[in-house]
Amino acid sequence: MKLLLDQGLPRSASEILCSAGFDTVHTAEIGLAKAKDPAIIEYAHADGRLIVTLDADFHALIALSGATFPSVIRIRIERLRGEAAAQLLQIILDQCQEDLEAGAFVTVYEHQIKVRRLPITR
Repeated sequence: MKLLLDQGLPRSASEILCSAGFDTVHTAEIGLAKAKDPAIIEYAHADGRLIVTLDADFHALIALSGATFPSVIRIRIERLRGEAAAQLLQIILDQCQEDLEAGAFVTVYEHQIKVRRLPITR
């Protein structure tokens, strides 16, 4: 899976994940550090990447659009450093791979992971 790490995540997590064999870029590495969320979604969709973020706005924008891609991992754990974020993401990718490949929102809490498949319907 190809990952796009949003601005709130440590850039070092991208480097660690790349070293572990994951195709990962950080928004700051590709000129999207100050981009609005729709532009980040557009980039992720066009490049086949799932978005990793701390921001709830991605869930709302994608849900309202009725889209089935890109998948989004939202981390609800504060102050993760690069190594911890990279390790956490490797666990999430392993546990949620099928859902993420099919299109899903994955929300990660300290002691819980919630998965919701896309598209979001009422």
